[in-house]
Amino acid sequence: MSAPTAPTARDRRRWAQYLVNERAEARVYRELAGRRDGEEREILLALADAEGRHEAHWLELLGGEPSRLPRPDAGTVLLGSMAKRFGSIFVLALAQNAEARSPYDDEPFATSAMAADEKIHHEVVRGLAARGRRRLSGTFRAAVFGANDGLVSNLALVMGVGATGVAPQFVLFSGIAGLLAGALSMGAGEFVSVRSQRELLESTQPGNYADHVLPDLDLDANELALVYRTRGMPAADALERARRVVATAQAADRSEPYRLPDEAVDDHEVVGAAWGAALSSFLFFASGAIIPVLPWIFGLSGMTAVIIALVLVGIALLGTGAAVGLLSGGPPLRRALRQLGIGYAAALITYALGLAFGVSVA
Repeated sequence: MSAPTAPTARDRRRWAQYLVNERAEARVYRELAGRRDGEEREILLALADAEGRHEAHWLELLGGEPSRLPRPDAGTVLLGSMAKRFGSIFVLALAQNAEARSPYDDEPFATSAMAADEKIHHEVVRGLAARGRRRLSGTFRAAVFGANDGLVSNLALVMGVGATGVAPQFVLFSGIAGLLAGALSMGAGEFVSVRSQRELLESTQPGNYADHVLPDLDLDANELALVYRTRGMPAADALERARRVVATAQAADRSEPYRLPDEAVDDHEVVGAAWGAALSSFLFFASGAIIPVLPWIFGLSGMTAVIIALVLVGIALLGTGAAVGLLSGGPPLRRALRQLGIGYAAALITYALGLAFGVSVA
């Protein structure tokens, strides 16, 4: 990038903003590093050091520390606050979104290395966030889907029943029955789904069925190469690998069983635990399904109960949609509005059906 020869006062104000933002981002990474250990801690500290290099660039252009500095951007301040209190996957997901919006691509006073750094930072943070998403994915997926299903299905149920003009007690009974039936169904279905996935993964993992015969194989004529070819290895590489493994097995102490090197990838962590997924699905469906029923539990009825139920469910849908957006690395507002639109559309359809088969809520 070619920088202008005469920076303006506006340029200097922009540099000062970059300076405080870089400092704030470095603090975020150090806060996160303080809550982790091992490799993740080292990676986060390296990111903080990189932000320090960018900070030094703007300090040099400014000619030293300015007497007055602006506040960091609101998003960076929020990241820092969350990092101090939570240090969770949500912070990394927000940081991933923030790193994707680098201003240095069009900044004439930023070096090309700085612009490249920001893009690499985005990929690094994406990788760290992906680790957290993998750890959360099984149970979290069941929890989010359970809560959303509870919100949407029970809202649609009470809207449809309420629109027929039946007594409030019947709406309440229908809502509680829908909660219990749906929660039990979700929990059982999630248990079967996750258990089946785990069993499928176990059946595809390499076993030790043939390990004990490895030393007896012919070094130059054996089928071990076919094992590696079934795992996706090219024929020549598979043959070389097979000869090396057989030679190692034959040279090993025969009193100790030799094991074929395990190259399988353990996806069980991604799938999650069956009981954990089932329990979280049951509880979160119930916690979501109870919200549309709250107005009737507290003795409200008619259009007042309908409106309050819509407001309460709308807030909950916005929250779960934003959480999904954060964890998926997508725009939280767009995900939140999508969840809201889907939930309200389902409620509107069942409400219209209730009106068609009954009388209007009075």
